[in-house]
Amino acid sequence: MFGKIRGAVRRVGRYVAARSARYLAGAAAVALSVVVLILPSPYVVEMPGPTQDVLGTVDSGTVIDVEGVDTYEDSGELLLVTVSALGVSGYPITNAQALWGWLNPQTSVLPREAVVPVGMTDEEYTEQNAESMSSSQDAAVAAAKTYIAAHADELGVSPDVLDEATVTMHVDDIGGPSAGMMYTLGLISKLTAVDEAGGQIIAGTGTIDENGEVGSIGGIRLKMQGAKRDGATWFLAPEANCDSVVGHVPDGLRDVKVSTLEEAYAALVAIGNGEGDDLPHCTA
Repeated sequence: MFGKIRGAVRRVGRYVAARSARYLAGAAAVALSVVVLILPSPYVVEMPGPTQDVLGTVDSGTVIDVEGVDTYEDSGELLLVTVSALGVSGYPITNAQALWGWLNPQTSVLPREAVVPVGMTDEEYTEQNAESMSSSQDAAVAAAKTYIAAHADELGVSPDVLDEATVTMHVDDIGGPSAGMMYTLGLISKLTAVDEAGGQIIAGTGTIDENGEVGSIGGIRLKMQGAKRDGATWFLAPEANCDSVVGHVPDGLRDVKVSTLEEAYAALVAIGNGEGDDLPHCTA
């Protein structure tokens, strides 16, 4: 046995001796590169995530479920948009995957601490996203209630319709507050007999507060890509995000600048009526 080992060592020695120092240095560099590429990465790769029609359904039920009052169907779709991320809670990546992200124009690569605060555990990050989603849904109901009370006559509903309703929202595996505006528009649409979307596929993003103010969100360029991929031709964008929108709207997608629920609902109705061409869009 020891003789075989000595023989193997001699063969390796002869192989190494027959190669130049440059060759051996190159081989060592390749081996080191492979090791580095398979190590865990401190970066996060973001890409366009799934979209969801807030007027539709998911595995757990209707996305916006309203009980206790009459509801109505719309012939179009209102898409909330998301960003998928690798390198966050439950989705570790290697340096090779981060390199792929840098080379792919359809993705963004960020330091992990820019997405997950330093010191926050994966469990805390997941819990924070879930709490943000829950808060955005509560704000959506409050904003819709205020809007309906102020516009009940033109909407053709009772000003206190939501006082009589039980609203539950179901979205599987989506967190964060950025779908607030689309939840609000979806809820108003379900409570009115008006066919707001008019058969159009309209995507959008933005936080919402109880006063109907639409706030900025992250990842809007990736979200516009996801909207275009899933058939949207219109995109409601927060005015506060316009700097990131200008010059990055995919071909075939028309952005509409909004800063309030009033503007967003008016834009929705205009698009559904085929009158969206004059709606404001983001400018430099």
